[in-house]
Amino acid sequence: MSATPPGPIGDPLFGNGRQYADDPFGFMRACADSYGDVIRFDLGPRETYLLANPADVERVLVADAERYRKPQFGDDAMDRLLGQGLLMSEGDTWRRQRDLANPAFHNSRIAALSGTMVEHTDEYIADWTSGETVDVQLELARLTVRIIVSAMFGADVSDEEVKTVQEELEPLGARFEPDPRRFLIPNWVPTRENREFDAAVDTLESVIDGIVERRLGTERDPEADPAGPEGVAVPGPAGDPDGDLPMDLLSVLLRARDRGEQTDENLRDELVTMLLAGHDTTALTLTYTFYLLSNHPDARERVETEAEAATDDGPPTAADAREMTYTDRVLTEAMRLYPPVYTLFREPKLDVKLGGYRIPEGSALMLPQWVIHRSPRWYDDPETFDPGRWDPERRSERPRFAYFPFGGGPRHCIGKSFSLLEAKLILATVCSAYELDYEGPDLSVRGSLTMHPDHPVPMRVHER
Repeated sequence: MSATPPGPIGDPLFGNGRQYADDPFGFMRACADSYGDVIRFDLGPRETYLLANPADVERVLVADAERYRKPQFGDDAMDRLLGQGLLMSEGDTWRRQRDLANPAFHNSRIAALSGTMVEHTDEYIADWTSGETVDVQLELARLTVRIIVSAMFGADVSDEEVKTVQEELEPLGARFEPDPRRFLIPNWVPTRENREFDAAVDTLESVIDGIVERRLGTERDPEADPAGPEGVAVPGPAGDPDGDLPMDLLSVLLRARDRGEQTDENLRDELVTMLLAGHDTTALTLTYTFYLLSNHPDARERVETEAEAATDDGPPTAADAREMTYTDRVLTEAMRLYPPVYTLFREPKLDVKLGGYRIPEGSALMLPQWVIHRSPRWYDDPETFDPGRWDPERRSERPRFAYFPFGGGPRHCIGKSFSLLEAKLILATVCSAYELDYEGPDLSVRGSLTMHPDHPVPMRVHER
């Protein structure tokens, strides 16, 4: 194997942590532009290797996936928040939880949820007034919280609970913004940031506990529907202990708990993971999509045309969404330019070879969507919004992992189909009724667990 990969020189204490914290997106791009396909640098106490070639990303996520795991960064904040949910668990625990969750994301069940998605969207935008200005990122986040709770928990969520979830996202997100000093301060030290983070996790878990209690109360009520509002059932495979019972995620997990296959802690970890991951990424995708459409009126007009066709004879359905081919390309291009998950991390279980270099066991591998999605090696004029680059012929010219907003391989995002259907139906519903014009400064972003706008996203609503 070859020598150590090239990379930027860091300082003795923090390595390259300060550079990364100051501007993670600019730092990653500069490294890829300067050093090639495999770049080595230090983030805090750990060697990190950035992979800028789609072929290496595919090897890590797909071909040799069993050689890698999710890394531990010596910071238990992620465990405190997500525990052993699908995003963080490994090995047999992850496989068991994934198998349990799969029926909730069955294609037929997702298609049957289209009415729920549209109904919540209609109810939410009914309060919009033509001429008013709304923070579209906040509005969409509140809408997608309602949808994920209804669709995956089989429950309703109050306005106060939605507000609480949104208020707690700020201290949760702040805890995961890049900061090299964090490695020097244990999580048990009662700093203001640590106290606010712990309080936010406690509050979020209390919201989850309240939803579960309501579901259990509903199931004990003989007059109530035991499936809950969104307990869509799908046929299970032969020998499936759940048979044709309701398959919303909470129902599945409660039955597994009753069989002794889940603890209360398992259940809470999965629900917290689903609540956060299931609403945040879709809301961000739509936020960036509306921003881009506001700046590209020709594309917006084509999306509006598809929205009108989808809503011409009633609320849009999953079948209508499949016909929204241009809207699909717009969403794809929005996630290329602004991937909500802007980098993935993996850790080799043993020494591996990537790009001709030896990568040691236990190091951190960074697989950055932000870098690869915007590379001129794979995209002509990569900074330009161009939905046409996703026409089948042009798309086929690029490597498979030149685009991977949902990850890939066995640990690809379980909610991909749900998120894409939800995004199309929200676009169809909103764009058939309103135009949104961005009124803020040039868009800037900040990194945390996901990539968020660094400021409110004000948009003026115009009735069509």
